[in-house]
Formats: sequence, structure tokens, C-alpha cells
Amino acid sequence: MKAPGTQGGPLFGLKVIELAAIGPAPFCGMLLSDLGADVIRIDRKQQSDIGLSIANQFDFTSRGRRSISADLKSEDSIASILSLVERADVLIEGFRPGVLERLGLGPDVLLARNPRLVVGRVTGWGQTGPLAQSAGHDINYIALTGALACIGREGERPVVPLNLIGDYGGGALYLAFGIVSALIHASKSGKGQVVDAAMVDGATSLMTLFHGRHAAGLWKSNRASNELDGGAPWYDTYQTKDKKYIAIGAIEPKFFQELLKRMGIDAGKWKRPDDRACWPALRRCLEQAFAGYTRDELDSMLLGSDACYAPILDLSEAAAHPHSVERRAFVEVDGVSQPNVAPRLSLTPGVIQRSAPQVGEGGLEALKSWGLSDAEIDDLNRKGISWCS
Repeated sequence: MKAPGTQGGPLFGLKVIELAAIGPAPFCGMLLSDLGADVIRIDRKQQSDIGLSIANQFDFTSRGRRSISADLKSEDSIASILSLVERADVLIEGFRPGVLERLGLGPDVLLARNPRLVVGRVTGWGQTGPLAQSAGHDINYIALTGALACIGREGERPVVPLNLIGDYGGGALYLAFGIVSALIHASKSGKGQVVDAAMVDGATSLMTLFHGRHAAGLWKSNRASNELDGGAPWYDTYQTKDKKYIAIGAIEPKFFQELLKRMGIDAGKWKRPDDRACWPALRRCLEQAFAGYTRDELDSMLLGSDACYAPILDLSEAAAHPHSVERRAFVEVDGVSQPNVAPRLSLTPGVIQRSAPQVGEGGLEALKSWGLSDAEIDDLNRKGISWCS
């Protein structure tokens, strides 16, 4: 682990202001920090509903920052934030539409102070639209996009896929991609811009393949009735003899044949796996076959082959698996194991700069590294910006 501000990652030298929020905004801040950006998080003096109740060393999505705190209802604090904006490359916020403007930090104000600034805004419904001002969370956003309706078993309720599709996939990742794209444009033109990352937009984009297959008449609306939603017996999960679970993804016919061969199943008995007429009988065959072995036994038979097999691991097992260990998928920071930086770059690899800060932690150091003089720092302090040693 390198100290904040030391060389590391392709985004080294990038200065980011993150207005404290929950969900996709801090996850985006983590991604930028992991790849080298210097992120100052501006925490509220009154924390209210910001963040979940968790000790900072376990708040992995908030790692890598340094913190200052401000009263966002104070004109002096807003003026101080604007002075920092002049030195920043990016500002990230995750408020409801209009909140930033009411604080006196709307995009017009920000870009007037720093024309090269990239303003990253992430919301559930987007900055515009009839639902823009409505409260919601990941589950609501992916419900509206059609994504949630596709996940689960036929005849049963849709299954909640954690908050991966809306918050992180459709929100944080698209926000980060938009920010980096806007930074490239700013480097060429000298002009910053606003990134409107809506989780409904991102989730809809993630569903592009399925909308295409639906438009072509190749995707059935019933859950678990298609090739990639658990409908096909060669792309599903199965229980083992020891009541654990495995995942099979043998889509291509040659991989499907490899699976049958290794399981000792007569391949000649089955038609091509995309023949839906054979799916129910094939599923029963596979269920019976997998139920005859423990998960470890299936690992020894199938793992690493072209049968497209993997054991379904819990969080502890995933971190300890030899493949994860070999690739250092998890790394220890301040005595706590956590997911490592992704993606991996050959010349400028990223690094987890530090654990998540407590409110105000590292703030003075951050302000100095951003080039503020002692007099400017004292002025910020008088205007309500605070930090701790």
C-alpha cells in the first residue's frame, strides 16, 4: 500500500472532489482512487443518513480518500468549496436533481469557476423525467428497466440481484466511464462538462443484448425460459450430494459434449442442447448426475476443464480459493482483507491508497498536497471547513 499522493495508477495527479453520498457515488470515487486519483471527500458536519453504520476500516467502498467536513448550508462553506473547485479536475455528487443547484454549487456555477471541470452526477432516475424527483433505490431502478423481471424462476417472484445492476453496474461504472471520457475531451478542448449518469440509463444499457434478442423474437418473457436466465439446463445451478451448489455454463455444443463426457453421460442420447424439447429431460438427468457427487468431487472431475464448470462459493470461500490467491484478488489493508484493485494495468497498476477515512481524517494533508498555502488553509478553517489530525 502506497501513501496517498504517491506515484501509482494511470489517474495519478487527477484531483477529485467527492461530495459524500451513498451507493454509486462513493463506489465511483473508490474506482478513481484505486487507479491513482487524489480524492478529497467533503463530509457533512451532520452525518444524518449519509452512509451505512460500519467501522471505517470495513467501509471498503470509501477507501482511498482523505476527508474534510463542511456545513453545506453555510454560505462561507460553499464559498470555500468553490475555491477548491478551482484546483480540481472532477467533482462527484449523488444528490437528487436540483439539490446541488440549491446549495449554490450547480453546474453553471462550477464551470464558471473552473471551465475544465468534469461534473459527475449520479442519480437513480436521471436529472430529468417524470420520476426524477422521486425517492428510490437500486431495486426500483432495475425494476423499471426490465432487468429485474428477467431474473428468477418461472412462476416465482423476481430475485433481487443484490445492488449490482443499478447502483454499481448501471450507476458507478457508467459514471466512472463518463468521467474519464469527459476528461479526455477536456484535455483536448479545455472544456469541462456535466456527466448525467442515471442508474435507469446504465441498467438499460447493460440489458442491450437481451433487448436485441427480444426484438428478434429470440427471448421469451417468462423467467427461466431462455439460454442465459437459468432456463437452459446447460446454463444453470445444481445441488450436490453434500447440499452445496455448482454452476454450469456449457453453452457451446463442444463444451456441452465435454461436460457429458466427463460426467459419464451418454452424449448420443441427447439432441443439440439448444433443442428446447429435450430441456426438461436433460435437466432431470443433470440434476441426478450432480446429486451423486460432493462439490469437492465435482471440482476434481470438472474444474479447469472445458466443461464450463465452477463451484458456487460463499464470500469466505471465494477469497481463499487458489485462483483468487494466485491472482491476488484480495489484498490486506490495515489488517483487513478486501477486494483488490480492478482492472489491472501493465504499466501503471493501481493501488489501494488507504482505508476509508473518518470524518476529517487526512484533510489537512490533502489541502497542502493540493497546493493551498497556510493562509488559505486558515481561511478555509475560519469559514467552517474542518479536519482532524
